[in-house]
Amino acid sequence: MAEYTITRLGHQGDGIAEGPVFVPLALPGEVVTGTLEGQKLVDMRIITPSDDRVAAPCKHYKACGGCQLQHARDAFVADWKTGVVRQALRAQGIEAEFRPIQTSAPQTRRRASISARRTKKGAMAGFHARASDTIVAIPDCQLLDPALLRAIPVAEDLAVTGGSRKGELSVLATLSEAGLDLSVTGGKPLDGQLRIDLAALTEKHGLARLAWEDEVVAMRHPPVQNLGGVRVVPPSGAFLQATKDGETALRDAVSEIVKGCDAVVDLFAGCGTFALPIARGAEVHAVEGSKDMMAALDRGWRETPGLKRVTHEARDLFRRPLLPDELRKFGAAVIDPPRAGAEAQVTELAQSGVPVIAFVSCNPVTFARDAKLLIAAGYALDWVQVVDQFRWSSHVELVGKFTLKSA
Repeated sequence: MAEYTITRLGHQGDGIAEGPVFVPLALPGEVVTGTLEGQKLVDMRIITPSDDRVAAPCKHYKACGGCQLQHARDAFVADWKTGVVRQALRAQGIEAEFRPIQTSAPQTRRRASISARRTKKGAMAGFHARASDTIVAIPDCQLLDPALLRAIPVAEDLAVTGGSRKGELSVLATLSEAGLDLSVTGGKPLDGQLRIDLAALTEKHGLARLAWEDEVVAMRHPPVQNLGGVRVVPPSGAFLQATKDGETALRDAVSEIVKGCDAVVDLFAGCGTFALPIARGAEVHAVEGSKDMMAALDRGWRETPGLKRVTHEARDLFRRPLLPDELRKFGAAVIDPPRAGAEAQVTELAQSGVPVIAFVSCNPVTFARDAKLLIAAGYALDWVQVVDQFRWSSHVELVGKFTLKSA
């Protein structure tokens, strides 16, 4: 059986040997053997382990696909994630100062998508197995907040009540001040009886809110989120940062960048993760494609004393980005696009002359691409803050500070 030496980690956290051969759960420097299926090595056995290898803290890790990097030392993962961002920037010819990475603690995830399926004896809920659609039970998960684990039996009940034997429910579970906030997709069509049954489940489990295929079918209490001291009730399924510590790290970096500016524009503002806390010191114009998220942001602003004026606009920034003339009146811009980046909006932002930009990203590759546009227009990338709120995964988040050189 052939042996392979792992030379590096890929962006998905797999070890890579010459070929390339992809080896899940392997680390650089390790010599491994196994069965080659296409370009992937399965049934991997470690001949020479890495000094960075550790015993996984979660007993579900070997089977569960929810984490990719529990077998590596925390310091190794931190260096690797920082290196992923550094490498993406260098591929665009960009160097930057890096601040120390901030990593969320175990058992702090407040939001997760749980899979659930009916079985002959009832139901199974958890995460998918690695590279499989099989569901793995995760009662002792070391990733999720213990309060979020309460969503597992709820998801099982939901599968029995509204799932089909052939399909799979996806239960997006979020912790709120009022309890669990669940948004379910993949279930049976709503009818009168299913509405009654789902309302009963909401009472049985003490849920704050339950939505079924984007329709709220029951709400015992508004599922409030505290966004930097501002209480907001997001629409069901709306985006929220994965951990409270991660949100705080991102918000602190953004707040530092825009500090001292009287007027700030927040692009891809969501429900106000950055806009509302910033409003303690500056007027803010928030722009987001979802009318419901803008309405939630507006309610949060109106119900919170001591904030400066926050205006909002529901606008598709991919098809209709803010133009330079619209941006020039602001002293700073915050931009937090989805994984695809925001090339159209960044192109306009680059020509706007906005003195300072706080750029939040969940994709180092598209961040580097967009950073190149800003730098070509006269901006400097002052520093990068990497935030690891998706602990033990290959996912990387970051904030970059850009300043206009002539400003």
